[in-house]
Amino acid sequence: MQFQVTNSPFNQEQADLLNQLLPTLTETQKVWLSGYLANAQSAGAQAVADAENHTPETNPASQSSLTKETREITLLYGSHTGNGEALTEEMTTRLEDKGFKVTRASMDEFKAKNLKKVQDLLVVTSTHGDGDPPDNAISLYDFLYSKRAPKLEEVRFSVLSLGDSSYEFFCQTGKDFDARLEELGGTRLYPRMDCDLDFEDPAEEWFQGVLNELSDQQAGIDAPSEQPAAEQMSTEQIVYSKKNPFKAEILENLNLNGRGSNKETRHLELDLEGSNLEFEPGDSLGIVPENDPELVNELLTEMSWDPEENVPINKQGDVKPLREALTSIYEITCLTKPLLEKAAELTDNEKLHALLSSEDREELKNYIYGRDLIDFIRDFGLWKITAQNFVRILRKLPVRLYSIASSSKANPDEVHITVGALRYDAHGRGRKGVCSGQCAERSLTGDSLPVFIQRNANFKLPENADTPIIMIGAGTGVAPYRAFLEEREEIGHSGNSWLFFGEQHFVTDFLYQIEWQRWLKDGVLSRMDVAFSRDTEKKIYVQHRMQERSKELYEWLESGATIYVCGDEKFMAKDVHQTFVSILKQEGSLTEAEAEAYLAELRAQKRYQRDVY
Repeated sequence: MQFQVTNSPFNQEQADLLNQLLPTLTETQKVWLSGYLANAQSAGAQAVADAENHTPETNPASQSSLTKETREITLLYGSHTGNGEALTEEMTTRLEDKGFKVTRASMDEFKAKNLKKVQDLLVVTSTHGDGDPPDNAISLYDFLYSKRAPKLEEVRFSVLSLGDSSYEFFCQTGKDFDARLEELGGTRLYPRMDCDLDFEDPAEEWFQGVLNELSDQQAGIDAPSEQPAAEQMSTEQIVYSKKNPFKAEILENLNLNGRGSNKETRHLELDLEGSNLEFEPGDSLGIVPENDPELVNELLTEMSWDPEENVPINKQGDVKPLREALTSIYEITCLTKPLLEKAAELTDNEKLHALLSSEDREELKNYIYGRDLIDFIRDFGLWKITAQNFVRILRKLPVRLYSIASSSKANPDEVHITVGALRYDAHGRGRKGVCSGQCAERSLTGDSLPVFIQRNANFKLPENADTPIIMIGAGTGVAPYRAFLEEREEIGHSGNSWLFFGEQHFVTDFLYQIEWQRWLKDGVLSRMDVAFSRDTEKKIYVQHRMQERSKELYEWLESGATIYVCGDEKFMAKDVHQTFVSILKQEGSLTEAEAEAYLAELRAQKRYQRDVY
């Protein structure tokens, strides 16, 4: 049989090839080829039918991977400065990119009674003050430690705790959440991680550990792979952040205090043009500071180290010359208990070991307070140690956050901050604040500072323009209120505003006096009460002015006003809180417990906001 082009579906070249092949085949080969062609035709037809009918592959393993149920992840954060909020935002994106279903919320926005319905719970929280929860974590914290807390046998959890090891109750809120969730029957998905101020690396370690545990139970479910940030972003779109700060030129650096003041408060105006950095009133500006070169030189001399010797700066093995590392990478001005404990492992010094093992906690606290690394070295005189080994026990130099004192609507491409220069004498030596000293003494007009924006969702103007606001601040705590009023003036908000401001002397320390008075005249600021503590025989503070205006303050609260408190947490903010309790008892005829409940409700409604430090 010969294939012809005219009576077959083959072209001339194919027909010639078949006519050459067929005469050479045996009968067995012809039968095999016939069966092969028939099976191929049948498989092709089935594939077409499956596609038309949307029939999935029936392989059992594949079918299992498609029907496996994915547990839902609930990611809750308690954040004061915004670090926890920013971390959870990034974590949510990365988990969703892996195919997980994630519910993310601030702790005060989460309905606590729904906790027992949660499957996998991830908690990220900072610690505030003397081991207290941040404001937006208080409601959930109190619920968990109340009799209403449910059993959580079906809940798996893990806690990331943010803190500062220079405080006695380091990461206490995270420790409390971790312990209580276990007491209520929860199963620990991954061990708690306690992070110091340089939290990025341990936070990443915790996240990867959690992710590995979560991935085990989701194995087999197809999910998009996580792309490195560099691949997700165009090389032309540079995003400035804490890890990659923008070098902002200093446009102005003015001393706000008058001649004769015992304070120095700097007003800095920085150029953000080209940074694409955006902020709202209430946010903070982060500055990546450097240690004082004189202090670095003193430390190098004390230790007889070579300033050009390369030392490690991270776990990845990167190195920098010692002088540069001590200037811009490592903290040398603050002692912490963990630092002393690590140092003790490098020496047999009996005095140091006795200090750390003492049952008198106050003895160690008193030693640490007001001392730095040079004091420590001189006091224990034990450092026959290489620079490379020594820097390994140091923590990273933390960034500094300053409340933004300007509105971007009023000052496009600029950001303003208010910085109080810290100087004091302790243990026979003069001391300076790391960043405030840099801003006051080593930052001239035309120089630049590495900066980034730190969001603060817990300190924001009301959405309703008619909402009255009560602003309470002392010293540099008045900074965000300048931003608030600039914003309100620019937008034309009509809501009443009342400022309580405190400082030492009227003549020398009335920060931004001309601006407040102009806003009072123009009606942007409705009322202002001031307290200058050193101008009267008996010291007068903002809480005293509040008590004097108790009736009007209560009326403002009853009419829907939002309270803002900014400044020192340990004294001013606590005194202000107690004054509000007193006012509610006096003017509202409430008991102590009812007054506290009133303020707690205001906090839940975002009508009592604090930015304290």
